[in-house]
Amino acid sequence: MERRREQAFPVLEQAEIDRMRRFGEVRHYQPGETLVRIGEAGRGLAVILAGRVEIIQHASGQRLLITKHEAGEIMGELTQLSGRPSLVEAMTVEPVEALVIPPEKLRAVLIAEAELGERIMRALILRRMGLLELSAGGPVIVGPGTHRDVLRLGGFLSRNGHPHQSLDPEIDQEARALVEQFDVDPGELPIVLCPNGRLLRNPSEDELARCLGLVGPLDPDRVYDVAVVGAGPAGLATAVYAASEGLSVLVLDCRAFGGQAGASMRIENYLGFPTGITGMALMARAYTQAQKFGAEMAMPDEAVGLEGEGPSGSGPYVVTLLNQERVRARSVVIATGARYRRLEVPDLERFEGSCVHYWASPLEKKLCTGQEIALVGGGNSAGQAVVYLASQVAKVWLLVRGQDLGKSMSRYLVDRISGLPNVEIITQAQITGLEGQPGQLEAVRWRLATGEEIRRSMRHLFLFIGASPNTQWLDPSQVVLDPKGFVLTGADVAPGRRLLETSLNGVFAVGDVRSGSVKRVAGAVGEGAQVVAAIHAFLTKDAVPGRARGDAQPA
Repeated sequence: MERRREQAFPVLEQAEIDRMRRFGEVRHYQPGETLVRIGEAGRGLAVILAGRVEIIQHASGQRLLITKHEAGEIMGELTQLSGRPSLVEAMTVEPVEALVIPPEKLRAVLIAEAELGERIMRALILRRMGLLELSAGGPVIVGPGTHRDVLRLGGFLSRNGHPHQSLDPEIDQEARALVEQFDVDPGELPIVLCPNGRLLRNPSEDELARCLGLVGPLDPDRVYDVAVVGAGPAGLATAVYAASEGLSVLVLDCRAFGGQAGASMRIENYLGFPTGITGMALMARAYTQAQKFGAEMAMPDEAVGLEGEGPSGSGPYVVTLLNQERVRARSVVIATGARYRRLEVPDLERFEGSCVHYWASPLEKKLCTGQEIALVGGGNSAGQAVVYLASQVAKVWLLVRGQDLGKSMSRYLVDRISGLPNVEIITQAQITGLEGQPGQLEAVRWRLATGEEIRRSMRHLFLFIGASPNTQWLDPSQVVLDPKGFVLTGADVAPGRRLLETSLNGVFAVGDVRSGSVKRVAGAVGEGAQVVAAIHAFLTKDAVPGRARGDAQPA
C-alpha cells in the first residue's frame, strides 16, 4: 500500500471533479458528524470538496485511524460499487462539503469517464487490498485455529475477498475475554462477532453472509434478462459481457466467486499474464468488472431447482434457491462447473474441513508449515498446488493414479515439479486408508502398483482428483445430460440447435459443466463470452414489442 499510495489515494483535479458533478449531489456536514458507519450500507462514493474526514476502524475496543481525506480526494472502497455495508467508519473533523455519488451513478462514472474511471477503480481495489492486509473492517472469528468450522468460515470470507480476523482463545487474551463476556460454552465455538455488533454461534455461511450484508433478499417479481448460476470463470465472463451490452444480469453462487479456478495459486498459461497470476486475483478482477457494468451478485445463494413458467415448461424461468427464494429470468446460463471427487476411503468425512483439503490457499499453507503432506491428483490444479505448497512444507508426496504425470499435466508444471527437491512423485498409487481421531489426521496409507502398502505419518491430505459435474440441482427430464452427468448442448441435443443451448429453449450451459467442454480457464471464459451472442439471438426472437433489452421489470 505504501508503494502505491498515490494510486490508492489520488487527488483529483478541479476539471475532473467538475465532470463528476452531473452524477452526484453536493451535501454539507457538520464537525463530528458520522458520514458512514461500519455495517451500514454506504451512500456511495464521496468526493471531498472542502474540509477533512477521518477513516476509522474499531479493534480491541479502540478507534484506529486508517487515513484522512481532504479536498480533492475520494472517500470509499469496493463496497461503494455494490451498495453493501461499509467496512469502515467515516467522521468529519471540521465542516465538510462533499459530492456524493450513489452506487448506480458511480458505475456510470466508471464507464462514461474512461481515464478517470480507471483511476477511481484502481483506488477502490487497492483500498480493499489494504483492508485485507490489515484484517480491518470485517468480523472476528473466535475459536481454536485448527477447528474445522474456524477454517470453514475463514475460507469462506477469504474466497469472497472479505477482511476478517481469527482469534484463538487458547493463546489470545482478547479472544478469551470475548468467550467469557458472552458466556460461550466451548462446544459452541467458533463464535463470530459481526461489525454490526451481532454475535453468531458457529453460523452457517449463509447466516454469516446475511449478517455482514454480503447478500440480501431478492425481489421475486423482478424478471432479469439473464440469470447466471455459478460464478466461476464461465459465469463471470457471461456476466461481464452480458451486463456490458445492456442486459440485466443476476449471478448466483452457492459459496463464492472463483470456482475451481480460484483454487489455483498460480496460472501461468492464461493469455496476457506472462508472469502468471493467482486464480483468486484473476477471478476477483472479473467479479469487480462484472459489478462495474451493473451485474448483481447473490452469494451465497444456492440454486436447487429450475422450471419454466410458460407453456410446456418454457420461459420465463424460475430458479428456486435453497432458502426458498425464487429468481425469475427470461434466459438462464448454467455455469455451475465441476467439483473435485471425494476419495472412496472409510471415514473420510471425519477429517474433511480440518485435515483433508480440496483447496490450497494461504490458510492451508500456514497450517502445513514444516510438515510432510500428501497430495492426490495429476491435473494442472494439482500441479499448481504442489508448487505452491512445496515452498512452505517439509515434503510433498504427490500421488498419481496414472503411469505418466505428463499425460495429464502441462509440461511446464511437470518440469518445475521435477526440479523441486522436497517433492516425491509416486505413480500408480492409490489411497487405501486414513488414520486418526475425528478432525485430527495422524497417518495416510497408500498402495503401489506392486501391491505394497505404504504408511506415512502426516496431518494433512490434499485432494485434486477428477471432476464431477454440479448438475444435481437440475431435472434430467428437462435438461438433458450425458451419461457422466454433464449438460448436453447445441447439436448434441438436436440438429440445428443454438450453440451452447441446452434442451430447454433459452437455457444455456457453459464451462466445465457442459459436456465436451475444454476443462481450462481460458476455454470457460471463451464460452462465457460466446454465449452472450446466443442469448441476444434468443431474446431478440422472443422480444416483447416495445420492450428494450436490459429493462428488468416486474412481470
